[in-house]
Amino acid sequence: MADSFDRRGILLGGTGGAFGLYSWAAGAKTAGVNPSTQDLRLKRRPGVKPKNILFILTDDHRYDAMGFMKAQDFGETPTLDRLAREGAHFRNAFVTTALCSPSRASILTGLYAHQHKVVDNNHPIPSDLIFYPQFLQKAGYDTAFIGKWHMGTEGDDPQPGFDHWVSFKGQGTYLPSQNGLNVDGRKVPQKGYITDELTDYAIDWIDKRDPSRPWMMHLAHKAVHAEFLPAERHKGRYDKEIFRYPENMKAGAPGRPMWVENQRNSWHGVDYAYHGDLDIADYYKRYMETLLAVDEGIARIMDLLEKRGELDDTLIIYMGDNGFMFGEHGLIDKRTAYEESMRVPLLARCPSLFDAGSTVENVVANIDIAPTILAAAGLEAPSYMAGSNVLPLARDRNAPWRQELLYEYYWERNFPQTPTVHAVREDRYKYVHFHGIWDLDELYDLTADPHENDNLLARPGHEALAERMSHKLFALLEETGGMQIPLSADAGGRNELRSPSGSGQAPFPPSFFLPQKKRGA
Repeated sequence: MADSFDRRGILLGGTGGAFGLYSWAAGAKTAGVNPSTQDLRLKRRPGVKPKNILFILTDDHRYDAMGFMKAQDFGETPTLDRLAREGAHFRNAFVTTALCSPSRASILTGLYAHQHKVVDNNHPIPSDLIFYPQFLQKAGYDTAFIGKWHMGTEGDDPQPGFDHWVSFKGQGTYLPSQNGLNVDGRKVPQKGYITDELTDYAIDWIDKRDPSRPWMMHLAHKAVHAEFLPAERHKGRYDKEIFRYPENMKAGAPGRPMWVENQRNSWHGVDYAYHGDLDIADYYKRYMETLLAVDEGIARIMDLLEKRGELDDTLIIYMGDNGFMFGEHGLIDKRTAYEESMRVPLLARCPSLFDAGSTVENVVANIDIAPTILAAAGLEAPSYMAGSNVLPLARDRNAPWRQELLYEYYWERNFPQTPTVHAVREDRYKYVHFHGIWDLDELYDLTADPHENDNLLARPGHEALAERMSHKLFALLEETGGMQIPLSADAGGRNELRSPSGSGQAPFPPSFFLPQKKRGA
């Protein structure tokens, strides 16, 4: 999509704005485009001075787990609060797939998972994919990747687009392990707590930059991925705090699909979480303690940028790679299209680009990161990208933008609890469509029901709305080449157990039963 719009998009989108303003012709081309044929020399945006760019990614950080959001009565994030206060807070930021590898690939390419093909944590990276830092390199940027790669491979080898590389295999470990780190292709021992060590590497590289050359760093923390392990200095910080359990954690919610209710007693459910007896409250406390080192590390980097005289002319973007559920709908973890799973924090700060204190309500996503970073570098994003530059929204709340966003998740044999999910989310409504199961779909009015407790499809009267949303969903998939369900060979273990003492199977929804005719009728 990049920044192109046309009349055909307005006609197909139906609601105006974004995929109302989306160039469907360009979107259709995306399905067959080979990014490797793209010229890495992008067109310059006239009059734009290239910014230094720091993109910070955390793992499994849900949208409201920041101090200023006050989701709980505890959980301090002073540096993230500062970014929101001195920059822009994108309140409705989402990922298009709530799973590590697909989301990371979308961030780096500006494409949906069905376009870049890294649809789960096992699919390899197609050799023809282009990552946004490759364009930056061609434009004269110094580039660095520091942290968790974990995109379609368990390897830690340097990837295209980065002059400097620090990473580790797979998920990595919070404390030193035998695998250690890969630093520019060399095996280097991990010395200490991973969040602090990655921050040290980031500071060391930034401090050596030539002020006459622009730079970009993609800093991807392991935190706050489970098993949550806080730095020693933060352990027990929240032991005495009170965790408020989500109201919709209770079983038997009317209109809840069977598969969601059945998932309570599973690897990703509150009754048998990770096939054990998990204390959700304690789990959340360790999560927030683990985030503290990330927040401190960002403060250290900002202090360095200020010392170098670069802070206010550096675009800092902070984002989570997907959300995380702590009991909502009786579930834990991610993958689903519920808000707590697909919604993420997104903060940006750059006083030379936009004023402080703006709150952006528009629906933005991980596919928008690559075009945004290219725009900050003074470059026009390639037309095949599905995302768009979000910077105009930080300056003008009335800037043209999408009215809906596509979400996708493809069933994993390793985690069979969650079916293939496609969803379309507008500003007000969300329609969720499941593939391969005999069950209810979901439709929510997010204005009246922000916690998604009232599935409108569980009762009559919303058929026209569901049909409109369904048409929009399949139009998006059709025009972006997403009408195929990927198939993977069996690999790895299956987390398919249920507890015999846990909740039983959910009944079919009442709407699936026709009323019986009276005898003799």
